[in-house]
Amino acid sequence: MDTSTVVILDFGSQYTQLIARRIREFNVFSVVLPCTVPLERVKALNPKGIILSGGPSSVYDADAPPADPGVLALGVPVLGICYGLQFIVHHLGGRVVPADRREYGHAEVEITAETPLFRGLPQTIDVWMSHGDEALALPDGFIRTAHTANALAGIADEARRIWAVQFHPEVAHTRQGMELLKNFCMDLCGCTADWTPEHFIQTTIERVRAQVGDGHAICGLSGGVDSSVAAVLVARAIGDKLTCIFVNNGVLRKDEFAKVQKTMREQLGLNVVAVDAGERFLEKLAGVTDPERKRKVIGNEFIAVFDDEAKKIFEAEKHVGGEVAWLVQGTLYPDVIESSSVHGPSHTIKSHHNVGGLPEDMKLKLIEPLRDLFKDEVRRIGRDLGMPDEIIERQPFPGPGLAVRILGEVTPDRVAMLQEADEIVVDEIKKAGLYRKVWQSFAVLLPVKSVGVMGDQRTYANTCAVRAVESEDGMTADWAPLPYEVLRTISSRIVSEVRGINRVVYDITSKPPGTIEWE
Repeated sequence: MDTSTVVILDFGSQYTQLIARRIREFNVFSVVLPCTVPLERVKALNPKGIILSGGPSSVYDADAPPADPGVLALGVPVLGICYGLQFIVHHLGGRVVPADRREYGHAEVEITAETPLFRGLPQTIDVWMSHGDEALALPDGFIRTAHTANALAGIADEARRIWAVQFHPEVAHTRQGMELLKNFCMDLCGCTADWTPEHFIQTTIERVRAQVGDGHAICGLSGGVDSSVAAVLVARAIGDKLTCIFVNNGVLRKDEFAKVQKTMREQLGLNVVAVDAGERFLEKLAGVTDPERKRKVIGNEFIAVFDDEAKKIFEAEKHVGGEVAWLVQGTLYPDVIESSSVHGPSHTIKSHHNVGGLPEDMKLKLIEPLRDLFKDEVRRIGRDLGMPDEIIERQPFPGPGLAVRILGEVTPDRVAMLQEADEIVVDEIKKAGLYRKVWQSFAVLLPVKSVGVMGDQRTYANTCAVRAVESEDGMTADWAPLPYEVLRTISSRIVSEVRGINRVVYDITSKPPGTIEWE
């Protein structure tokens, strides 16, 4: 890595990814590693600084995450956040105990000592707290730098280049949090703002070109921004040695199979093989109602279809003396972290549709050019690649498609019904100028029927839920307060235009406690 790097050790905090995102906003590369990672792996990255995240454990518990305290003696600046502060105190000879009063939510912190970490901040700052333990005694060499009315809020040992805060500077509720993180990264660590889209594109193209060499690659396209940007990046590197496979799994949005092909071929210049396997997928989904089972059925069938098409490409390449040896995937950083607990002791919510495997006998090596990026960074890369807005600004769409937005059995009739309702939701959101302002907006078909009146006649038909959320990266989300007029138009159009639906409801659940998708 030839750029400035800040390593974040994840102790299981729900905010760890947010720390990484905040640092990248300074155009500084950040990487999240599990707190259990060997010290040699941290050293191999030659980090400019190390951040210890928060976490749900207590440092004095027998089952506390077994991180190597050697990270505190590498000689590079260290910033502890919440649990990270307690880790520093505990392992350097201080004492951490259960707090008499737990602090959770907004708090007022008074800065009591001059330190470069707080440079430019007012003496009193509003922060976000989330802790049940406190540092009762500090290790030798440390001073208190801040406090709330109830507890210690900051410490420092500038001789050892170690700073820590009990609050969370990475969340928006801490108003001066970005200034604090910038002080750490730019001033204390001496990072250079060299993590830019231009640099990423150049280095990625060079790396992929060297990886593939004289080989060929295949890519599974979904039509979304992730797989599209990955495909364009790899195509820039190896040209027509990339073949993209786009599969209709029967649960795409209305007319999407034709629209995606047109965009990919005509606007992006990609070599696309399109496979209409809708009936094949729907036959496999017949009678399946469990959400996880749906995901597995679709994932397994996609692998089978992809395998069939890949073998045809293999045979064609052999006839011209080539060899397909690489598989391109649009995997993002949140995909990896949310699907696995390897990045610290975090909990897996559900199996993720973007992370999986192909048959071993395909013997393909992976190219995941976006694996270290967040969604907003992928969009920035897409813009710099000159890709059209209709691809770059497309809202996230689940790999299992409408199958996880149809609660209960997925049938051709129910798919068609939801496609019509979903198109109305997206159409009205776009007309209202809200499409780029919300993270996702879509319709969900519920396994609920209710009585209604249409044209002076009694009806007994399906219920449709409308879901719109605001989010930065999909890890957390708030329901979007759509204008009443927009909701009224959506409801009126769905009931009037979609045969089989007579009631529309709006989902006002945030994530957590809910998830963005219903299944």
